[in-house]
This record gives sequence, structure tokens and C-alpha cells, in this order.
Amino acid sequence: MLTAALTITTLGTGIADAGQDGAKAVLRYTEHGIPHIVAKDFSGLGYGYGFAAATDNVCELANIYLTVSAQRSKYFGPEGGGYPSLSEAGGNLHSDLFFQQLNDSHVVDKLVAQPAPLGPRPEVREIVSGYVRGFNAYLARTGRAGISDPACRGAGWVRPITEQDFYRHYYAIAITGGQGVFTESLFTAPPSGATPAPGTADQLSASVRQALGGSGLGSNGLAIGADSTAAGRGSVLLGNPHYPWQAGRRFWQSQLTVPGRFDVAGASLLGMPFVQIGHTADAAWTHTVSTPVTFGFFEVPLRAGDPTTYLVDGKAEKMTSRDVTVQVRRADGSLEPVRRTFWSTRYGPVIGDFQGIPLPWTAKSAYTARDANATNLRGLNTWFELDQARSTADVSRALSSTQGVPWVNTIATDRAGNALYSDVQVVPHVTDELAKTCGTPLGQQTFPAAGLAILDGGKSSCGWGADPGAIEPGIFAPSRLPQQQSRDYELNTNDSAWLANAKTPITGYPRIVGDIGTERSPRTREALLTAEKGGFTTDSMKRMLFTDHSLLADLTAADLAKLCASLPGGQAPSSSGPVPVGPACTALASWDHTYSLDSRGSLLFQRFAAHLGGLPARFTVPFDPKAPLTTPNTLNTADPGVQKAFGDALADLRGAGLPADAELRDGQAVTRNGERIPIHGGPGFLGVLDVVTPQWDPARGNTEIVHGSSYIQVVGFSGRACPDSSTLLTYSQSANPKSPYHSDQTKLFSRGEWVKERFCEADILHSPALRVVVLR
Repeated sequence: MLTAALTITTLGTGIADAGQDGAKAVLRYTEHGIPHIVAKDFSGLGYGYGFAAATDNVCELANIYLTVSAQRSKYFGPEGGGYPSLSEAGGNLHSDLFFQQLNDSHVVDKLVAQPAPLGPRPEVREIVSGYVRGFNAYLARTGRAGISDPACRGAGWVRPITEQDFYRHYYAIAITGGQGVFTESLFTAPPSGATPAPGTADQLSASVRQALGGSGLGSNGLAIGADSTAAGRGSVLLGNPHYPWQAGRRFWQSQLTVPGRFDVAGASLLGMPFVQIGHTADAAWTHTVSTPVTFGFFEVPLRAGDPTTYLVDGKAEKMTSRDVTVQVRRADGSLEPVRRTFWSTRYGPVIGDFQGIPLPWTAKSAYTARDANATNLRGLNTWFELDQARSTADVSRALSSTQGVPWVNTIATDRAGNALYSDVQVVPHVTDELAKTCGTPLGQQTFPAAGLAILDGGKSSCGWGADPGAIEPGIFAPSRLPQQQSRDYELNTNDSAWLANAKTPITGYPRIVGDIGTERSPRTREALLTAEKGGFTTDSMKRMLFTDHSLLADLTAADLAKLCASLPGGQAPSSSGPVPVGPACTALASWDHTYSLDSRGSLLFQRFAAHLGGLPARFTVPFDPKAPLTTPNTLNTADPGVQKAFGDALADLRGAGLPADAELRDGQAVTRNGERIPIHGGPGFLGVLDVVTPQWDPARGNTEIVHGSSYIQVVGFSGRACPDSSTLLTYSQSANPKSPYHSDQTKLFSRGEWVKERFCEADILHSPALRVVVLR
């Protein structure tokens, strides 16, 4: 094992030193612990990244590798919450069984063994190899006992890693939107008695929408072209992913440089030694979670009397079975093996439900699932190529040539003033015609409602199709997917591609990609109305995001204030009886409709909107596809459900000891190392772009952020050679409470401040916080 020798200086080390004096990599830290990693080759770049990433987050990374190696039960026992960052397994045991069956299948090893473009390209292999060595060098230097983070100090589950661990981790990310969503569905067995009735189409459609839209993953991406900038030239990009603030879906920020070959800055998910959201000197991009359903189901007929044999075109095919064993720690500390059997067909694994909605395996038929990303390791190549983009044309070319983006849109800008929206990603090749002719009775309803294909697995002609331009069979070619470029703006906030630009709607794409002509979320409408105003600069973009304006408040708060004032006796109906309105009416009437820390009325309105939810009659003016930015509108204050939602909101605040006119800072904060840090912003359903989704404690208010604004970047290209860029990592660089970079940027976020990014060489060298670590 190579152990890192360290040379630490405080200033004066430039980019040229990366290739001198036997340096493997040079880490130049600027404000807030952001490393600018320089190496003479890609192996060294990965080495520097691995060492630096482990320095900040060794415990969280070790937890990831423990998970993908299927050993959580060995160390923590079979209970617990599993590891939701990588699958929806209900506990440690199911998490281990899920990942062990993947490991036993050797699917990742087979994908890695393929040459590019299906397998990793040579430069990616070099980066990965270096990353593994760098992580292990950090661990060898500290030892388990020397880890400062109490989450894993001295823990036996912290260990050196292999390249196989890395690739297993990336694969788990790639299948997050498929097998990761239906992990629990795989724990099924051949029928041995009565089976439940199948779920309804409405239940399944709702579950799909919830699984894909309610998983804690979301984002805003606004690409402003030259025509919508204040100067009429250049561009401005807002990248604002809304990801979990804890565990393995955290972002980590860096700059990666191989002089003369590679120079990119931004952030990536923990353990990914590439920039996934970021910019080069001439192009910038971000991603948003997209609407295509990246998996589908097949219903296969079974041979009479044999529930593990199915029929395709009348011919019998035997299901395959895999017996999986994991070690489980019992209460007395002993280990014992636990075994499960997984069943599969030519289409994929057999399932028994989806998100708890029954899809029963009966004596007559079984349901089986196919994940379009099950053969996708190509995203590593995609991000390597994006990290070299010099234009939106390069961004588009990288997406189309690699076809590795698993479940996100891409929004990009460049120095020439172009704005790009692209949903070139992995999408099952299920045309509307295929879904119509081959959909089961259930699938005939779920496909138009939610894009979930349930096809007749008894006919080989009903398999997923193929395009000549696709990198592999079973997925759509890039030419069949939505993509649009303009000099105006392009954006996405997790709705479908339809209104990437309100002036030029995108239509004609397959239903599985997303819907067309349907109601947009309040957040999408807020983004479109904002983009339509134009006149952007990097500073105005930053101010706009942290204004924390709520479109839903514009639509309903005045009517809610009038409802409040009209309630007989100043009492609002609630689930627990009448509640006095107190100062609520005045607070709502005078509220500025923002989620700034000192706004009064915002916290009450947040709880009201949470209780209002998707109440069907909440608006009196319905959605009109001819006016998608302004409809629906007008709160239906006569509806008893609306009135009760208001009373329940008042009751929430009373229960938490908060007045109805409490400032947001009084009821929305996180605590880090004993320090309470107020947090501005609000949930996306409020039409707030700066999304923070809080965790409501009935006794204390919002006491933690589950997910929301995470790594934020505003990148501008104008006449200057160096991009005008600012960033913020809301939860800070390190999950280690002992680190000086555990909550420093969280405090900046609380104050509405940004970090001026140091991308160009002179800016890095002039950082007053410059600290240099040379890895030899």
C-alpha cells in the first residue's frame, strides 16, 4: 500500500509544482476547505481526490463501501434503517441481501471488463485507480484509531477499499431510479397459498409519481442565454440541486486540474472523483432529476401447476433462481448466515409489489421488472467528457456519444451565450404504440397516467425496442429525446420537458419521457415567470434565489388572510376543534410572501400549505394548458378542507410553542455542534426556488433539513477570461463534527452569503486562506 508523504506549506505553491519533485498530487485549499487538486496525470488526480475526500468524509465513505459490500448486518445487526442513500431497502438485512445478489451476479465486474464506450474509458480507469489508492493512503496514515470523526473512530467496518468497491458504488447510484426504487419488491417467493388482490391503476400510478418525485431528490437548473442577460452577451447559469443534507447523497466540492489537459470546478456526490455539476473556463452545466420512468414491468403467464416456469410465445422457459447468503450479527455478538432466494426471468427479477402496492405472483402469472440502467456504467465516461466541455455543443455531444446519464436532465450555458436544455439520458425504448398494443389491462391505465409500462411478457414481440442510434438495445437514441437550445433561456425544475422555455414548448416525445400540456408545479411556474423577466447578471441571479419568494403565497395568501378575518368568533376549525386565530390575520395580510428569516406569516403559511396538499378543490380557477404560467389560481376559501387546513396550521404552531406571527427564524433551524443556525427557504410545493424541506417536530417546529438546496453555483460568462462564479455548499464540506468545515458554509447560507469561487490561477494563489498539501 502506498502511504502518502505530506509536505504542507502556506503560500506560494503554483500549478507548475504538481509535476515536480516527485509530487503525486498537490492539494491547494482555499476558503472553507475547498481543495484545488493538481496532478500531472489522471492517476495522480484521482489520488489527490481520494485523499482529500477521505480527509473530510471518511466515515460516510466507509459507510457507503460497507453497504455495497453487503456487510451492514454483520456489523450493525439486521435491523436499522438500511442505507436509504443507495436503495429503499427496509433495513440492514434487506439492504445486504439486495447488494449481495447484485455482487453474486457479477454484473458490475462484467460491465467494468468491457472496453469503452460500454465500459470505462482508459482515463476513467486511471482516475478510479488513483482514487482508490488515495483513499487508502489517507486511511493508512491515520489508522482507524486516528480518525477524528466519532461516527467511525476505531470502527472495524472502516477498511481499505478496492476498485471493485468504487464501481459497485457508482452502479448503485446509476440504478437509484430503478432497482433502488423497487428494492423491497424483490423479496418475494412462489405462491404457496392465497394471494392478495392486485393494486389498482390509480394506486400504482400514484406510487410511481411518489417514488420518482418524492425521494428527496430534486433540483433547479436555469440557463440564461445572451438575449436574457443584462449586457446582451455571455450567459448565466444557476445550478441548484435539492439533495439530502445527510449521508451518501451529499455533494463535495473541488477543482480538478491536469495542466494543459483538464481543468474543471464544481461538485460531485461523495466518492465520485469527477465534477458532476460544475464548469470549465468556457461552459457550465447542472442537472435536475427528470421525469422519464427508467424501469418497466412485464406480466408473464405461468405454466399450469408450475409457478416458476413461464411462457413466451407459448414456449416454456424456466425462471432462474439465485440463493443469496449474508452474515448477520445477533444480540450476543455471534454471526449466523441468513439465506434468501431471488427469482428472475429473461426480462429481469420477479417482483411481488411496487412500493407496497400488490402485484401478486399467482398460479397464473407473475410480474417481473426491467431496469434500463441495469447495464449502465457509461455515466463515468459521460462526466469525464462533460468535465472537458468548452461549449453547449460539447455538452450535447458528450451526452449523446456516451448515453450514460441515468436519471437526470442537463441544463447548460457557454461563453458564446447559448442556453441548452437536454433530456438525453437512459430511457426504456417503450413507444406509445408499444404500450398501446402490448400493455396489459393494468398497463393500459398506468402508462398514460404515470409513464409506467406494464407489458405482456408472454409475447417476445412485446419486449423493449431498439434504435439504430442507441448505444445498446432497449433504450431510445438521443435523437428521440427532448433537447433544445436558444439564446434566451432554458430551464427545468423537475417537471417534464414541455416548458423548458415557455415561448417554445417542446412536444412530440414519447409518453414514458414525460407528460405534455399538464399543470406545472408552483416551483416550475415561479422559475418560468422569473426567467421571462430577463435582464440577468450573476449578482441578480444570486439575489433572486435567496429572496425566497413564494408563488403559492402570491396566489393564495391574500385570500387566506381574508378567510382568517372572516372566521366567526376568531376561531378556525381544525382536526382537534376550534383554534383561535390570534395575530394570524394581520401577519398574513402584511407578509411579503418570502421565506427570509425575519418574515412573519411564512411559517404559518408553510404549515397551511403542507396540510392543504393536493386537495382537489383548493383552487376555483382550474388549470388551463393555454395559460400554464397563471393557472390554476384563486384559493377556494369556501371549501371546508381549506378551512380545516388553516386551523390545523394554527394548531401546529400552538403545539410547538410558536405564535401565529412567528418569524421564520424562530421555527426553522438546524443545530450543529450545539449551535442553532436558522435556515431560510421553504419546501418546493410553496413555489420557492430555494428549496429546503424541513423536518417538523410537533413540540419545537422545524428542527432539521431533510433535503433541499445543497451545492449551489451561479456561473457567468462575459468579457472576462475567468468565469464570474460563486458557490455555496449549504451543509459544508465535511460530515465530521470535529472538522472546521463542518458548518462554516451552513452559517453563510443562514446569512444569505456566497463563496466567491477561485477558479483561475491568480485567484487561487491570492487566497488569504491558502494552504498547500503535497502528496508524494
